[in-house]
Amino acid sequence: MSDTIRLGDIEIELTRKAVKHAHLSVHPPHGRVSLVAPAGTRLEVARAFAITKLAWIRQQRSQLREQAREVPRRFVQRETHYLWGRRHLLAIRIADAKPAVSLDHRRITLTIRPDTSTAKRAEVMHAWHKSLLHAVVPALIRKWEHRLGVRVSAYFLQRMKTKWGSCNHRAGHIRLNTELVTKPKDLLEYVVVHEMLHLVEPNHSERFVELLTQHYPAWREARADLNDLPLPAERWERN
Repeated sequence: MSDTIRLGDIEIELTRKAVKHAHLSVHPPHGRVSLVAPAGTRLEVARAFAITKLAWIRQQRSQLREQAREVPRRFVQRETHYLWGRRHLLAIRIADAKPAVSLDHRRITLTIRPDTSTAKRAEVMHAWHKSLLHAVVPALIRKWEHRLGVRVSAYFLQRMKTKWGSCNHRAGHIRLNTELVTKPKDLLEYVVVHEMLHLVEPNHSERFVELLTQHYPAWREARADLNDLPLPAERWERN
């Protein structure tokens, strides 16, 4: 059961679930606020709880507004790009050949034909990003399948506007945001573990938090690091 709590200019989405304690979250990139409360919690009780957290909500939203946002990519000479958390400079090579991307130390070389549009350059880079993820994700899944006692029937890579990953526990599928290729590899592993644990516990219940803490004790730090890194330049909307 869902309700909406309005406190001045702040709108809070209230969801009641089978949890013991209330949990308040402020979500990037725009500061959407959600409150998960135990089943049966009265609206006025949830509202009173939210009021006590107003200062914290405003602080979290302020931090999100101040958080760095990446400059929109144009895929031009000496433009900054990130790969596995490290800064690289882009080199553009014009040639009458099949578009390609290569990595040499701290330089990424994008080979394109003359007059290649920005959209096409972005498409080529995105395909390369997916290939890099495909090279590491299967090993991570196998590692954690053994540890968690689950099986991932398939994984998918795609651009995701508001999530780092998702899980369809009924089908055994997980989806990962291709933007993760720009983050340190330990953060990719955290997202993989998080989504695979949803094959055990579909919801963000207390049991889920306990399992995540058991298998990935540094998950809070990893989540904070993901939220502290620069946000993508694209316009994000809620799903």
